[in-house]
Amino acid sequence: MTTALKQFSEQTFSSLKVRNYRFYFIGQAFSHAGNWMQVVGLGWLVLQLTGSGAALGTVLAFRFMPMLLGGPFAGIIVDRFDKRRILYATQSGFAVVSLALGLLVYTDLIQVWMLYISAVTYGLIDVIDNPTRQTFVHEMVGPTNLRNAVTLNSTEANLARAIGPMIAGSLIVTVGIAFCFLVNAASFLALITAVVFINEKELHREACSEKPDWHLLESTSYAASVPVIRTVLIAMAVIGTLAYEFQVSLPLLAQTTFAGAAADYAALLSAMGAGSVAGGLFAASRVKVAPHEFVASAFLFGFSIFVTAIMPTLSLAIVGMVFVGFFSINLTSLGNTMIQLAAAPHMRGRIMSLWSMAMFGSTLIGGPIIGLIGQYIGPRWGLALGGVAAMGAAGYAARTLLQTDWVRTVSERVGMQTEEVEVERSSNL
Repeated sequence: MTTALKQFSEQTFSSLKVRNYRFYFIGQAFSHAGNWMQVVGLGWLVLQLTGSGAALGTVLAFRFMPMLLGGPFAGIIVDRFDKRRILYATQSGFAVVSLALGLLVYTDLIQVWMLYISAVTYGLIDVIDNPTRQTFVHEMVGPTNLRNAVTLNSTEANLARAIGPMIAGSLIVTVGIAFCFLVNAASFLALITAVVFINEKELHREACSEKPDWHLLESTSYAASVPVIRTVLIAMAVIGTLAYEFQVSLPLLAQTTFAGAAADYAALLSAMGAGSVAGGLFAASRVKVAPHEFVASAFLFGFSIFVTAIMPTLSLAIVGMVFVGFFSINLTSLGNTMIQLAAAPHMRGRIMSLWSMAMFGSTLIGGPIIGLIGQYIGPRWGLALGGVAAMGAAGYAARTLLQTDWVRTVSERVGMQTEEVEVERSSNL
């Protein structure tokens, strides 16, 4: 039993043996917690100012609009410049925006139009920051530990989803919403400090075998030419548009359906975070990247959302969100790892920009849709639509991924022999 537990622990936290990633992991812990505090504060602030689900969806659409429209351009920046310097700039920008919001709320000067402006500004920074952080993980740990590191990243973010909202709920009822933004502004300093301590000589930087063309449509044409990347991105675009709109559907579910308060919304988010932590520990202990697991995770993610939508009480809905979180992290960690491994080194930043577009930029479309459905038809219907969409995306992905030679796809795109990929994968099982 002791030997089995030791082996499980070593497999689950293998990427933390890498010094650079260890510093980065610690810095992100504070940043993620602050971010989820701001998510809760922002959602409740919009409902307080407007009482409108459509307005909440619109604010989120503004937040993710740059992600959808600027993804290809951002990918060029990520592939072209040093990622550490990019992170210094983006994290500092986030801190300034959050500080400004906190001060405006604290002084009672905040108005809805200011939230729209801050949302766009935040989105402009995030369109570069998100793919930078995704690809920087690959540079820190290399391809062997990539799935483990991606999963631990997601687990950490979702642990913050469990902790951050609880802290935010307490702050809102004690000292006010403004402190959700102010604490988030301070949290970015932790990640900036962590990046300072990263040793550049220990990074895994791959030589590019092809010279990039640096034109905007190159990433799209490249993604379309690789079946695995194309299928995963399309499936995640559908899921991102209609299923990952929890920042819209859950506040409405808590306030309208269950007549709850900010603490109830925080409880729903925290339950999803707790489930994601459990799912993340399970996923991090697995090193095999299997397309059929991606399909199964997408289907079970959608099914758990649908079941949560029809739960008769808040307590049962909270339980349902635990399962949503569990399958969510398996889905995103697998999809993220699959397309990074299938992408050539000189295209990785731009492919991850497309991933960000699919996952987050799609909120520009999905946020208002789910907000309108939640406001005029009912929050349950908006949540259920996301569940059905995810199950449909799983069916679509199954048609391609289950017939794809995954090893051959990776070997061709990364420039390795098929036998080398097989040996590397087998040695990690």
